[in-house]
Amino acid sequence: MVLVIGGKGAGKREYVRSLGYTDDEMSCDISSAKPVFCSLEEAVREHGAEGLFDVMKNKEVVICCEVGCGIVPLDKKEREYRDSVGGLCVRLAREAEAVVRVIAGIPQVIKGNISCR
Repeated sequence: MVLVIGGKGAGKREYVRSLGYTDDEMSCDISSAKPVFCSLEEAVREHGAEGLFDVMKNKEVVICCEVGCGIVPLDKKEREYRDSVGGLCVRLAREAEAVVRVIAGIPQVIKGNISCR
């Protein structure tokens, strides 16, 4: 599995397309069998982090927006949400063959090696 992280609008999907995946192979539905999962942060918000690790570790690519940068929310539930997303990303990064951070459309490989399909 490849974990792709970065800010909103940073070019994460475009990067995944450059690896040879098409939009038809990407889904935000946790029950989808498609190889690329988009919007991990939204899945955590909707379903909670419990159980998502086992689903995501079997995907070829997981895309997640960075939610931990910036001002710490005053709302306790928002802080817990950020911690849940971060904790799940840590677990996935440990298992991932590669981790790539995309900033301004530029991929930075921070773990492993990347090859196109």
